[in-house]
Amino acid sequence: MGIFGALTTSVAGLRANSYALENISGNIANSQTTAFKRIDTSFTDLIPDTGTNAQLAGSVNAGSRSTNTIAGSVQSASVATYMAINGDGFFAVQKPGNVSDSTPIFDGVNKYTRRGDFSLDKNGYLVNGAGYYLQGVKIDPSTGNPAGSTPEVLRFQNDFLPSQATTKIDYRANLASYPLTADHQTAVPGSELLRPADYISNPRTLGTAATPFGNKAVAGNARNNAATTPVPISGSTTLKGAAGTDTLTAAFAHNDTLVLKTTNGGVTTTNTIQFYDPAVTPSPTPVVGTTFVDLSTATMSSLLSQIDTLTGNTTTPSSISSTGVVTLNSGVANDFTIAAGSSATAVAAFQAMGFTGTVTGLRTGGGTAGTGIVIGSDSKTFLDQSIAGGATTAYDGNGAPVSLQFRWAKVESATQGGTDTWNLFYQTDPSATGATAAWVNVGTDFKFGPDGQMQPVVGQITLTGLTVSGKSLGNVTMAFGTGGLTQFADTNGNAQVNQLQQDGYAAGQLKSVSVSNEGRVVGSYSNGRNIDLAEVSVATFNGANFLKRIDGGAFEVTNESGEALYGKGGSISGSSLESSNTDIADEFTKLIITQQAYSANTKVITTTNTMVQDLLNVMR
Repeated sequence: MGIFGALTTSVAGLRANSYALENISGNIANSQTTAFKRIDTSFTDLIPDTGTNAQLAGSVNAGSRSTNTIAGSVQSASVATYMAINGDGFFAVQKPGNVSDSTPIFDGVNKYTRRGDFSLDKNGYLVNGAGYYLQGVKIDPSTGNPAGSTPEVLRFQNDFLPSQATTKIDYRANLASYPLTADHQTAVPGSELLRPADYISNPRTLGTAATPFGNKAVAGNARNNAATTPVPISGSTTLKGAAGTDTLTAAFAHNDTLVLKTTNGGVTTTNTIQFYDPAVTPSPTPVVGTTFVDLSTATMSSLLSQIDTLTGNTTTPSSISSTGVVTLNSGVANDFTIAAGSSATAVAAFQAMGFTGTVTGLRTGGGTAGTGIVIGSDSKTFLDQSIAGGATTAYDGNGAPVSLQFRWAKVESATQGGTDTWNLFYQTDPSATGATAAWVNVGTDFKFGPDGQMQPVVGQITLTGLTVSGKSLGNVTMAFGTGGLTQFADTNGNAQVNQLQQDGYAAGQLKSVSVSNEGRVVGSYSNGRNIDLAEVSVATFNGANFLKRIDGGAFEVTNESGEALYGKGGSISGSSLESSNTDIADEFTKLIITQQAYSANTKVITTTNTMVQDLLNVMR
């Protein structure tokens, strides 16, 4: 080798460092190229075969060192179709072989890239900035799972999404243990319940047996008389008497009144009990609807008897206990309310009897057998005895929307000797009148134990022949789950709906697409639906650094890289882009080292040339 070997080795060194400089130049030039993978340079020594005592440092050869597996940083992007791979893998893409009628014709040869700046073109393809078309697997709309495993070029056209009829409703709610209905009265137990007796058509579950009317006893507070030594009032206690006698502590005055209302079958009758003093008006003029009571002779017994007569109570007479507690009984003929008139003396006398405000006596039981519907004539009563249960928009087979509203009515209470039981209703005709069905009972008694949980659990029911405003939705499943319905105390007294979701929708046109963090292309439609359209394919290789680079940040398969493998790649981040993995500072450092190495090789050549000149001078 000798002096000429040194000369050729230095030339090889120049060539190798020039190669390195070219790679550095390319890396710096592509420092802002999306997902660019830099090329490092590897130097390999070339050693001639010599004896052990004559070994040489040898020459040098330069080769590329790929960084395909080194990811660049991921940055957020404002374009919904941009994406980046976190971890290993490449997007599977193709490039058209030619174009026909402005439509690309693909050659079927897969390429691979990390460049994820994909956007929709006019034909509905997702194309990145280098002109490569994204591949993936279509999603089966019925199952939501990929329809196959072989990637194909994805195309999304502005087709209509067919409508889907509502077939299932997911519902979860807490029902207030004491519902604050319009009819509830805190001091009247059972006033929060649905009362079949108030309805022309009993809305309880179809077939629920009619319950006979029962007496309702309403007890006042214990009161003493105005005797010198007070004792509990009794039937002989007068309504007006001298001080220190067996009379009420606050007497009724002339023209004081008690207003008594009776209700039966939704019809209310008002009766007035008017007290008079014969010393002032010996014989009052009769008035329709008014019963006159002579204060000179009236006692508590006679007043209670008069009240029973007006309420139609012939079963359990109203009475006074030995402790001075007045009990008014409704009997079975009518419901009643009674209150003092507007005068202060009447109010005080009514309090002396043990009552304050309006006293209500609602008979127990009553009503016809359950029909399972609320008719138009009963709508107002039903709204007053139930609470809102939420509303949703459902769809029929043609995609026509209907407003599906629910209401809950408590029909039994544990505090009244029964089991906390609720009925659920949906509105079938918002404009119903007369005997036309306005609300439909779903046909299930929802019972709750002391712990607020359903007993037994009702996981789901079927709304058979669901019809709203004349539109038929067919049979719809309503799912509650094992703990979807509860009954706990609620200060608002409402139904707290936690979930009310149905699976139907109207037809819609594709408006835009985006990429989710689950690696799926999601279509947004004009009907408000977001549907998974395709799953982006991510390919991995056993020898990723042996892929062949081609223009546009893409790669081709080689024998050394192995074939593409699917299902083991990294995750996809939507609205993101991967940056170049080029580090400018590192490249500048390599640039300095390469320049110094190149200069050093030129010095060797200069020195070698001098030595050759010296050798030629010897020959002269």
